[in-house]
Amino acid sequence: MTDSGLPEVADTARLTAALRKAGALDAGAVREVKVLHERDTVVSHITRLGLRYVGESAGAPQSLILKTPHAAFAKPLANAGRHEVAYYTQIVPRMPALLTPRCFDGNFDEESLAWHLLLEDLTDSHEIATQWPLPPSRGQAMAIVTALAHWHAAWWDHAGLGETVGTWASSADTAADMETFASHYDRFADQLGDRLSEERRTLYRRFIDQSDRLLQRYHSHRHLTITHGDAHIWNFLLPRAGVADTVRIFDFDLWDVNVPTGDLAYMMAMHWYPERRQALERLLLNHYHDTLIAHGVSGYTRGALDQDYRWSVLWHITKPVWQWSINIPPVIWWNNLERVMMAVEDLGCEELL
Repeated sequence: MTDSGLPEVADTARLTAALRKAGALDAGAVREVKVLHERDTVVSHITRLGLRYVGESAGAPQSLILKTPHAAFAKPLANAGRHEVAYYTQIVPRMPALLTPRCFDGNFDEESLAWHLLLEDLTDSHEIATQWPLPPSRGQAMAIVTALAHWHAAWWDHAGLGETVGTWASSADTAADMETFASHYDRFADQLGDRLSEERRTLYRRFIDQSDRLLQRYHSHRHLTITHGDAHIWNFLLPRAGVADTVRIFDFDLWDVNVPTGDLAYMMAMHWYPERRQALERLLLNHYHDTLIAHGVSGYTRGALDQDYRWSVLWHITKPVWQWSINIPPVIWWNNLERVMMAVEDLGCEELL
């Protein structure tokens, strides 16, 4: 029995087949599926499914997370679904265990652009650090950065990067991206009018003019890894009090091969106001570097991390413009703009131009 309104992938036969293929169900079968909870995120729809079985089902999951496209963004952001399905089905099996939720099934249909993921439900064992937009406590931030560094270290300068894991963007690719960005920026600036100061307009113009030189860091293909691309603290699940488990990272629709500090800058400079960022930034960068070294990364100095972090903060002035261009709500991109500009000034990032 399946709740009406659920997609075909959530019917009992399909779930039984998926769980058997994933090695999570032996002789038993899914007998009943019901919706325990559902919600929309900015770009996806999340449904928590409760399962009941017939026959032998010891160890089989009692609930699952079904992730599907948000109806309003299904077509314009179809590539995000394609990208995330590829991550869970192709990359996660090659990763250290317990860094992400387990994926039981995933598929992207190139004709209809429909996609889905069936993921481990960690609702009872894990939780988000805070209610958005509150920043994390020091302990929560340390745990999150530990997981991020462990994940980055697993793919640091991996031989497969850009070959069997992700792709390298060529100079022509990045030049085309910057041309598109410049076009978006012109319309963005026109719409904001005097709400975008002349000082910030000058910064954007200088940044666009210097982008080829700035991109040399990426095109060096040195000290790069798989990056999350949306590594705010609400994309990490922390173990609940009394649960002995690891932090899990989720939402991989923007993963890429890139400079690792992009994730750190996005987490701190993009989302934290100066007082909180200044209180934790140095501590977390030190801890991140120590964790990289502990997981086998070599030849990447603490000074190189600082330089990369400032480079990444500067690059993140592009993020609010991209968000605006795909109609992300102003409550997100406007506050991101303000925070990242304060970080650029605080860290002297304009010197990189």
